[in-house]
Formats: sequence, structure tokens, C-alpha cells
Amino acid sequence: MATAFELDLTFGREVQTRSGAPVLRCYFCQKCTAGCPVAYAMDYKPAQVLRLIQLGQRDVVLSSSAIWLCVGCEACGTRCPNQIRLAPMFDTLRYMALEEGYSPDPAVYALHRSFLDSIRLWGRVHELTMLMEYKLRSPFGSDLLADIRVGLTLLLKGKITHLPERVRGLAQVRRLYKEAERRSSTEVET
Repeated sequence: MATAFELDLTFGREVQTRSGAPVLRCYFCQKCTAGCPVAYAMDYKPAQVLRLIQLGQRDVVLSSSAIWLCVGCEACGTRCPNQIRLAPMFDTLRYMALEEGYSPDPAVYALHRSFLDSIRLWGRVHELTMLMEYKLRSPFGSDLLADIRVGLTLLLKGKITHLPERVRGLAQVRRLYKEAERRSSTEVET
């Protein structure tokens, strides 16, 4: 890993090639950030990540928590006047970070894994099971009951469903996961 001040002038092209997202087209209008439901929790907002990629700040980007917090909702790509879909770009950045030995924050990675596991299991996110898995997986797992009051309030108001429902196309979702696992193991081997 290089220092935070080293520039990698090939980084933008590499991200663009690997993700298929034309990241070099970004002119920093920040519409992606304005539409992002998780931008408030990111250390670098989506538009800032794009700019850092363009500036060759490989280490800064791959060590950021932002790449792990993207939920793939596509709100950014829908708003982008240059049709830059950030969800595939963030997926690529996560793979690159792991390949290059960057360790995500344990709590952020626990949330990421719990989110993906919920989708794999139900075909969509079921908040209650996802949050329970997150609490068990995260470094804060010893404090399982910390949010019980908020959770009960949300359950009583019907904001979180008790029982999860699987989507009709669950087999297709699981095929996508298998394909992604196959591709990532192929990329690691090469």
C-alpha cells in the first residue's frame, strides 16, 4: 500500500474498465450524493469518491468506509446526467480493496455481510433478521439489547415486519449470488 499522497494515474481507467461505470465522465454535479440514502454515514460522499478516483487516490478510496456502505439502490445512477451507475463501481472497489489487502472497519463489514446475507436468504432485505445477524456479527455483539426499545417501537408501529417474506424469484437471486461467487473466485485465481 502506498501513502495517502501517492497518485495512481491508472486507477480511474482500471475502475472504469473493471466496473463498466464511466467514472471519468463525472463533472461533480453531486446529484448522486443528493439522492444517496446512506451518504450521511459515509466518510466520503459518492461524488467525492468519484473525484478521488479521477485524481488517482487509490489508497484513500480503497481504505474508505464509503465503499462498504453503498446499498446498491441505484438512486445515484438514476439521477446521474452521465449515466454513471455507482453501484457496480462500489462493488468493484470492494473487490479491489479485499484483493489488495485493505481491511474494512469491522462494524461496517459486519453490516455489509448481514445486508447481503438477508438478500440471499429472502430475496430482499428483512430488517429484523438483518439487524439481528448484524448484532451477532459486529464487534458490538456483546451489547445485543442496546437498541431493544427502538426495535420494539418500530415493530409495534408496523415499520418492521415480524415475519419475512421471500420474493417469488428467489431462485434467480440465488443464481446471481452463485455467479458472483464464481466470478470472484476466478478473479482471485488469476
